[in-house]
Amino acid sequence: MVTGRAALLVALAAATLPLWPSPWLGLAVLAGGVLVLSMVDLLLAAPLREIELTRDGARTVRSGETATVSLRVTNRSARLLHAEIRDAWVPSAGATPATHRVVVEPESAIVLETSLTPTRRGDRPAVRLTLRSYGPLRLAFRQRAGRPATPQWTLRVLPRFDSRRFLPEKTARLRTLEGSTITRGRGQGTEFDALREYVIGDDVRSIDWRASARRSDVLVRTWRPERDRRVVCVLDTGRTSAVLAGAEPRLDAAIDAALLLAALALRAGDQVDLLAVDTAVRATVSGGRHVLLPRLVNAVAPLQPSLVETDFELVVGEVLRRERKRALVVLFTALEPGALGDGLLPVLPRLAARHKVLVAAVHDPLLAEARGDPYLAAAALRTLAERDRVRAALTRHGVEVLDAPVDAFASRVADTYLALKQAGKL
Repeated sequence: MVTGRAALLVALAAATLPLWPSPWLGLAVLAGGVLVLSMVDLLLAAPLREIELTRDGARTVRSGETATVSLRVTNRSARLLHAEIRDAWVPSAGATPATHRVVVEPESAIVLETSLTPTRRGDRPAVRLTLRSYGPLRLAFRQRAGRPATPQWTLRVLPRFDSRRFLPEKTARLRTLEGSTITRGRGQGTEFDALREYVIGDDVRSIDWRASARRSDVLVRTWRPERDRRVVCVLDTGRTSAVLAGAEPRLDAAIDAALLLAALALRAGDQVDLLAVDTAVRATVSGGRHVLLPRLVNAVAPLQPSLVETDFELVVGEVLRRERKRALVVLFTALEPGALGDGLLPVLPRLAARHKVLVAAVHDPLLAEARGDPYLAAAALRTLAERDRVRAALTRHGVEVLDAPVDAFASRVADTYLALKQAGKL
């Protein structure tokens, strides 16, 4: 292909036409000369079939951080490569720079680096790479674009996991709860731990009379919060998860809270599973006690809200099929009367009969704002009243309900888990 430089030469040469005996003859000679130079320049350009492109670099990055992906350009021809390379990614990948201009010696290679600062969670692929090989005069070029010119590469953008800042505090509370920093006694757990001598102030109901008779001394039982329990995080990825809670969808807030809960439960020695469901199972992690947090993070990273109504019968069926033993099922969803009233409540008794259920929802800040608007106050109050009725219906089935603002949501979910563990309700 001919570049703009060749067209510029033609325009400059056209200015000298009055000097020729015949303008048409001068134009033909000048245009022919530029065309010959362009053809020669094109022939001297490095052939594209001799150019090899490969990628290397980061495969994962946390949202908001920067990763580097390198592009290695190898010139296997005997000609000097004058190249312009446009490396296009999806816009949310935040790729810079978009264009590289390089000169590569024959039988050598050069490495180009692209910085990626993604603005969204999920998989961010390289879309299209365009390679132009110019001649030494830069009058013409060879071009290759799309596939197979584009080396395949996908950067997985992991959730930010902002709630990890709460983990030290929650872990300290967990250790206190387990008796690592205080003396354990009755009421701090329901799982038997050990026997010790009775001291004044101990609950007499903790006395083990048989052990006391054998030892000829008064012994009391000590208790600890249950360990080796199962925690199942269920992410509702249906239409309600797409509603914004602050600057991000509800699904992102639920993922952040689920990761904090999983990290805390693993430190408590509990087993953690995860399901993401709408009309189908979108993600599943069944690692038991040995599940690693990176596996959970990698599984939830590509999840996106689906604009469909969640099939709660499928949700309940999957949980009952996978979890035979009693577990704490934390359902991250929205307290919307239509979705829960018609979908969840009819099938909830089957789930609540076997497992302890916690419905965790992000509070919608727009409702509080609408209550102060004279035009929206009636609608907001009606919506809040319907939410209260749904909450009451869930509570009648023995379900714990948590409705918290997005900035405190993850912390409140972890606090509820610790409270249930301390009360022996898991």
